[in-house]
Amino acid sequence: MSSFQLEDFAAGWIGGAASVIVGHPLDTVKTRLQAGVGYGNTFSCIRTMYKRESVFGFFKGMSFPLASIAVYNSVVFGVFSNTQRFLSQHRCGEPETSPRHSLSDLLLASMVAGMVSVGLGGPVDLIKIRLQMQTQPFREANLSVKSRAAALGEQPAYQGPVHCIATIVRTEGLAGLYRGASAMLLRDIPGYCLYFIPYVFLSEWITPEACAGPSPCAVWLAGGMAGAISWGTATPMDVVKSRLQADGVYLNKYKGVLDCISQSYQQEGLKVFFRGITVNAVRGFPMSAAMFLGYELSRQALRGDQAVTSP
Repeated sequence: MSSFQLEDFAAGWIGGAASVIVGHPLDTVKTRLQAGVGYGNTFSCIRTMYKRESVFGFFKGMSFPLASIAVYNSVVFGVFSNTQRFLSQHRCGEPETSPRHSLSDLLLASMVAGMVSVGLGGPVDLIKIRLQMQTQPFREANLSVKSRAAALGEQPAYQGPVHCIATIVRTEGLAGLYRGASAMLLRDIPGYCLYFIPYVFLSEWITPEACAGPSPCAVWLAGGMAGAISWGTATPMDVVKSRLQADGVYLNKYKGVLDCISQSYQQEGLKVFFRGITVNAVRGFPMSAAMFLGYELSRQALRGDQAVTSP
């Protein structure tokens, strides 16, 4: 049997849509905490957002990732699963002959998925963050009157995802769609290693040896724990990525990753790189649990399997 299987991409599409619906409100809170101003803590951010923008403020920028993240996760999960299967097949002859996953195979497959994720997910993340941040209070002395009004929430900078993309391309060129890509690469390569590897080993550990594969409950729990671990540890570079991508809504403050790290540290100290870590970890659990459960159940249905299997 060929190591390349299209159902992994289809299942990733379904799981990706589920993760966006579950995780986007807290993702907006996380982005505001990391790249915004005027929030003392998570609850202060939630309270301020609700007061200023009502419940709809938590869903800003959701339409674009909902339409595109399914494709993004489809590619990431499809690349990971097929790469891991290819490596296992190359090492053992047939993947089915090796009931235990090789750590080296999982590590390499996760790194490949992380690199691929930036190429496809960079613009998606950028548009999402720009839309989330366009009504964020922003204090800079050199803002124009129009930009200041927009920064205070009186006048949105973008009319929607299409207008946001057109504005970025017009003002920054096509390369502008990949602002923060280097920080995203530094976040996602180790991040996906700490996403897929804990999931695989946790689901195997939870599942009794007599079972052919993990139950939906085991998938949900292992996926949630893997998401909390991955997002929690990825927070420092996620802060840098968010700031670089939010930069440019009204003016450009940062010249690159190192400049962003340097300015952030000088202005706010080491604690700035852990801003939003609680939201990241809490949000990572339900979002990743929904992602893995949607992925595994969809793949099971597409294959007609009777038991859920690991990626």
